[in-house]
Amino acid sequence: MSGLPRYAYLGPEGTFTEMALRLMVSPAEAEFVPVVDVPTALGAVRSGDADYAVVAIENTVEGGVTATLDTLAEGSPLVILGEVVLPVEFELVAREGLEIADIHNVGAHPHAWNQVRRWANQNLPGVLFVPGTSNAAAAEAVAAWKDLGGIPVDAALAPPGLAARLGLNVLADHIADIEHAATRFVRVGRPEALPAPTGHDKTTLSVHLPTDRAGALLEMLEQFSVRGVNLSRIESRPRSDRPGEYSFSIDAAGHIAERRVAEALIGLKRTCPLVVFLGSYPAADPTPTPVAPGTADAAFVDAEQWVARLVSGGA
Repeated sequence: MSGLPRYAYLGPEGTFTEMALRLMVSPAEAEFVPVVDVPTALGAVRSGDADYAVVAIENTVEGGVTATLDTLAEGSPLVILGEVVLPVEFELVAREGLEIADIHNVGAHPHAWNQVRRWANQNLPGVLFVPGTSNAAAAEAVAAWKDLGGIPVDAALAPPGLAARLGLNVLADHIADIEHAATRFVRVGRPEALPAPTGHDKTTLSVHLPTDRAGALLEMLEQFSVRGVNLSRIESRPRSDRPGEYSFSIDAAGHIAERRVAEALIGLKRTCPLVVFLGSYPAADPTPTPVAPGTADAAFVDAEQWVARLVSGGA
């Protein structure tokens, strides 16, 4: 045992998740623990086998990463402690001697394939997509002449730079259907003291709505709007315990230590059957969060003092 904090991440070495992890912490300051998928990474934190996990939570092409959203929301408590946003583009890599015309199938993580569908249709018509646990794992299978799910693969979509380490050729680079595509990665741990407010924070929640009345979604959204809290992301997710019913995964602009955000959470707790707090942490974008007039902490304190004076018979 090294005594360093252990970080679980989607491996093997060379994945985009490992790149994000390296932006968060130096390998000299932590032990990197590659695992096969997001649920395993988060499960390692819950079990104590890892201190933290770094996982993808959202990308600009597919939206929320459902494996992360669902695994965070269910089970023993976890909190997000920070995030980074990583530009994402791919290289098509293959063994020496193969050209694009020789490629019959390509290994990749499903999220990666969804981000290059148009490019693949134009440049690799008729090529079979073979899903892998990660893009790095697919590239390693190509280099080692191994199958992916029982299928031999000719080529793989890989993060930039991985081909040189594995001794593969790059047949195409800068592959992406959408220019400036990016993925947001988060650092997750067991509940601990929250990062201090920075003025450019996010609060992530999972919220179940009451099902016994119309307008429940509007009532939930009003908890934020009347307090001037902007939502940067809201996605519905099917509830595993109640077929046909949905929860909502939410990113709110602000920190729970701010009165406007805390008051919104109090409103949610009063009106919704389940609210799962998943952390308040610095947003990757350093732009300060705008605070609407009347929603700063000082405005809440002033209003409370006014009410207290009225209760005590003051003017």
